Amino acid sequence: MADFLHHNLDQTVADSHAGGVVAIGNFDGVHRGHQMVLEQAENIARKTGQRCFALSFEPHPRTLFKPDSPVFRLTDETMKGRVLKAFGVDGLLTLPFTRELASTSAEDFVKEYLLGRARASHVISGFNFHFGKDRAGSPEFLRKAGQRLGFGVSIIEAISDVGLADAEPISSSRIRRHLGAGLVSDAASLLGYHWLVEGEVIQGAQLGRTLNFPTANLSLPASCHLAHGIYAVRLRRADGSLHDGVASYGRRPTFDNGPALLETFIFDFCDDLYGETVAVSLIARLRGEEKFDSADALVVQMEKDCIDARSVLAEVQPRSKLDQILNFDHKR
Repeated sequence: MADFLHHNLDQTVADSHAGGVVAIGNFDGVHRGHQMVLEQAENIARKTGQRCFALSFEPHPRTLFKPDSPVFRLTDETMKGRVLKAFGVDGLLTLPFTRELASTSAEDFVKEYLLGRARASHVISGFNFHFGKDRAGSPEFLRKAGQRLGFGVSIIEAISDVGLADAEPISSSRIRRHLGAGLVSDAASLLGYHWLVEGEVIQGAQLGRTLNFPTANLSLPASCHLAHGIYAVRLRRADGSLHDGVASYGRRPTFDNGPALLETFIFDFCDDLYGETVAVSLIARLRGEEKFDSADALVVQMEKDCIDARSVLAEVQPRSKLDQILNFDHKR
């Protein structure tokens, strides 16, 4: 299989990547709805002998227009590329989203970016994807443009998760709401994999070390609205190895009530991770964040949290082939 292509569309793709089947969208989270779009793109690419690419935007359009309230991103550009690669897509084409791009007419967007820079032979989008000035580029506009300009177009309808109580269409916004409420299992049902974050391990106040619970600390973006609490997690090191643990996301109300951190205690582990980039997958939320009367009372609860997390992690199963690759396969 060819190497995964990560290309910035401020430049036209090379001749070797021309004629690809291009799935277009924000793809934040690469959830099960997105995966249906990508599967269709992959099927067409296999039949035509072309490569399959996802075309996305950075930053998220809502963040550009409302910088004071940036979107809670499910996957930043790096993580999005990683999930897409694991899913089997051949590459990610990233289009810088600017006010100039937002003011481009739908017709010019098709000609300049889809045909000109991405050099697409077939374009796939979801039922609710719009593009161009005033969102004039509807799915129907895209179909007609394909007929006029000679490229294929496929539109994928919405899918819902009837296994949940609310059978709404699967969407990134809905997943954000679940994560904001700490419902990581429901979020995983919509994503098709256990949600994960990535970052560089930083040095904190080392409070965990004084309690014999040393932690690997990640500072998540301020826009992250994950519910504070205690989670059973799986950590992947830079070498690809996987390690189970328990993590606290919050402000440490028993001690300093400081900036929110994701603090992961890894079971049966003693290596130094400072400065290493790791990924942490949230498997289950065990409880909410609490303030304890003493450090001793906190330690008692942390010991119980470890038992509960080990129990959850011993039983967890991958939700899909994608989940298997992202969160269960050791890679060395």
